[in-house]
Amino acid sequence: MPGRIDEEQGSLFRSQGVRSLAVHVRSGGGRRGPALRSAGASDKQQRVTAAPLPPIPTHVMGSHGFPGWFWTALDRIKAGDYGQTDTRETFDDATQLAIRDQERAGIDIVCDGEMRRFFFVQTFYSRMDGLDPVEPLRKTGLYAYDSAPRYRPRQRITVPRGLGVVEEFQYLKTQTDKPVKATCPGPVTLSIHVQLRPGDAYGNDRLALCWDFVPAINAELRALVDAGADYIQIDEPSAAIVPGQLGEYVKMFNACVEGVRTRIAYHVCFGNLLSRPRGKRSYRWMFPALLETRCQQFVFEYANREMAEIEHWKEIGVDRDVACGVVDVKSFYMESPEDVAERLELCAKFIPIERLSAVPDCGFFPVPRWVAFEKLKRLVAGTRLARQRLGLAR
Repeated sequence: MPGRIDEEQGSLFRSQGVRSLAVHVRSGGGRRGPALRSAGASDKQQRVTAAPLPPIPTHVMGSHGFPGWFWTALDRIKAGDYGQTDTRETFDDATQLAIRDQERAGIDIVCDGEMRRFFFVQTFYSRMDGLDPVEPLRKTGLYAYDSAPRYRPRQRITVPRGLGVVEEFQYLKTQTDKPVKATCPGPVTLSIHVQLRPGDAYGNDRLALCWDFVPAINAELRALVDAGADYIQIDEPSAAIVPGQLGEYVKMFNACVEGVRTRIAYHVCFGNLLSRPRGKRSYRWMFPALLETRCQQFVFEYANREMAEIEHWKEIGVDRDVACGVVDVKSFYMESPEDVAERLELCAKFIPIERLSAVPDCGFFPVPRWVAFEKLKRLVAGTRLARQRLGLAR
């Protein structure tokens, strides 16, 4: 299995500019989701991990900043200059670096840095059958949302080899003794680069396309649990970006976590392509609908919005954990520990301490590695300062 995965990584990156991993799951069609059950036990019954965590634990959103050498290596892989062993070693080394940076910064719950993924979801399209590539809308000038590769369905899309998240997680577990988190994109987010038109396999119906991703995601999540994942974050920024029916998106999310017996986090943000948002930067319109999601934690961005809407939790009521973004990943401004501590103290006015955790606003893929590492250190230092000020230091 490892050899086949590495070979596919190199060949698919060379041919399409994206990387690939594999896991055996299947995807099927269908507009309606299955009957829904609880995603798992309540927060009081379930912990992220058996290892003790401090109050206001720190974790990351997912992606880490790529170091310069890694970009150079990816160019060499795309050109066909690296063999299978070279490619495997490159991705393993990059992943180890991301893990070590988190550990050295003092992050409480670490991730693999998503170093085997490219531009968030582009890697996953190489795992799908039934897609034809479409030329980007724009090829000159600065890279932006209209520069990304697009795809069109020639038939109903399937994911016969899975999304590859399980293999990422298995490698992560071999590289650290710290508590860990797995991340997986949601169905709306997986649909964002697929163009639909009248008369195509989906009849220009994006909801039908999204529902086709649900079985593959559900299978991936179940396989993650079988592999030992006790904390999984589902990334669904497009729920706040792609026009549609929020109530239907909630049903899709709940169908994705059907029978997945572990701690589930729901990450919603407003886009972060090269540090640019895309959606209207407000969560207010998404409530109370999001309260119907069967998750144990919301993961939201606040720092980039100068903590706007944090007071909304007083109106909503906090019925689950909330991870608050208190470091701005879209800015090169380096928050001081005092900045982070003040933001967390503000969060603590509206969110019970026992439900609060501290994260960056989003992933660090759009920034250099040194920026990501520096901001992680400041996140940790600021959170420790907040614990002291709130009387939580131990």
